[in-house]
Amino acid sequence: MNKQQIATKNYLMRAYRVDQRIENKMEQIANLHELATKATVTYSDLPKSKRYGSRIEDAVVKIMDLENEINGDVLELVEIKSQIMDSIKAVQDPELQLLLELRYLNYVSWEQIAVKLNFSIDNVFKLHKKALDCVVVPEGLQ
Repeated sequence: MNKQQIATKNYLMRAYRVDQRIENKMEQIANLHELATKATVTYSDLPKSKRYGSRIEDAVVKIMDLENEINGDVLELVEIKSQIMDSIKAVQDPELQLLLELRYLNYVSWEQIAVKLNFSIDNVFKLHKKALDCVVVPEGLQ
């Protein structure tokens, strides 16, 4: 793969990376929810600890912060996918378009692409290189 193909591949993979970031943050939220629900209340005649309440509050605040970050990431993902879609639509060959859509918008594995297109894996890789040469990366995103 030449430098231009690598740059094009990196451009097309931006959506996948943002999607992975979103998935990671969602997993963090699930873990924080789990920690917050594990808190148990104990009753005692001793003075109340302010730290217990603030631990739950801290978890809730972190969850809210992560949810806000996810919302921003989702907007970024939609914009990136739109840009990638435009670049893929500009490719003239419908077969190459399909390959690029499957890989970079649907995150389908190479093996699954080979099955869907009824090609050997080697042919899929050859088509992929050809497809990368057909994609025009917008200025400023190279």
